Amino acid sequence: MRDPNHGSWVASLAAGRGNPDGTGMIGVAPEAQLLSVSLGFPGSASTVPFTEQVVDAMKWAVDNGADVINLSFTTNTLDWDESWDEAFLYAFEHDVVVIVAAGNRGSGTSMIGAPATIPGVLTVGGVDQTGVASTGASTQGITIGISAPSESLLGISADGTLRSWDGTSGAAPIVAGAAALVRAAHPDLDAANVINRLIRTAVPVPDMTRTPDPLYGYGLLDAEAAVTASLPVVAGNPMGDLEEWIRVYRRADAPEQPKPEPSSTPVAVPPLPAVEQPAEPGSPLLPTPESLRYGTLPLLALTVPGILIALGVTAAARRIRLERGRRTPTP
Repeated sequence: MRDPNHGSWVASLAAGRGNPDGTGMIGVAPEAQLLSVSLGFPGSASTVPFTEQVVDAMKWAVDNGADVINLSFTTNTLDWDESWDEAFLYAFEHDVVVIVAAGNRGSGTSMIGAPATIPGVLTVGGVDQTGVASTGASTQGITIGISAPSESLLGISADGTLRSWDGTSGAAPIVAGAAALVRAAHPDLDAANVINRLIRTAVPVPDMTRTPDPLYGYGLLDAEAAVTASLPVVAGNPMGDLEEWIRVYRRADAPEQPKPEPSSTPVAVPPLPAVEQPAEPGSPLLPTPESLRYGTLPLLALTVPGILIALGVTAAARRIRLERGRRTPTP
């Protein structure tokens, strides 16, 4: 929806204060202070690309003290510009609750698109007056965290007139107003626990097939229970961790780290041992001490006993023959 009154309708649902005479409209958190930021959607007269506008708006809101940021717009793609990584991380690192509209099937958004797909945001789906998921004023998807009314809503136009309108652009600021009430009642809670209170106190819908459900998330918003219920503190954002998502899914796009330059420092090598001086020259026919130690002497040690044994056998055989000759009679 690109009606110029769109922002006024959104703001009045979140924090309308009414008029002193009792006319006008009271929003969910009438005492909340508003920071209004206008975005020029693609196709508008804006000279700044839409993705850059979102980055600048997020950072400006955080720097000016926003505790809750409501984004009542969507895109027709699951992915988002990488510059949004830094912008949404900036909000999360400064403990800001980010509420996002799921989008409307009736306006041509057939599936949930960014920024409703960004981990860590609380995505809001829409229901009709009976509490059933709206067929025209809400999309469906696994990133929906909670549901709120999105049909027959009221809003104050810029000229002060009351207007009836539809869409998750109105469901989101209802939840954003509830988040403001929780932050006011529990100033010690961080953004993760504010979101946890909103979804854990949501009212289950009979049509829900699981929790979270692709149509209803954790159920229908119960602002009073979100403010008053007693819940344990959680350590992390139940809607996901954008920093971890970036670490896992942006790794392939990370610039290659330069390899370290080889060191030019010379390596100290220990000196080689001194060369032994050659022995004095002698005759090649005479044995050297080395040849005697490792060649001649071992050979003699094995050969001489063999020779001695052989000579002893020969001498013994000769004596035996002589003895036999003496005993033999002469014919």
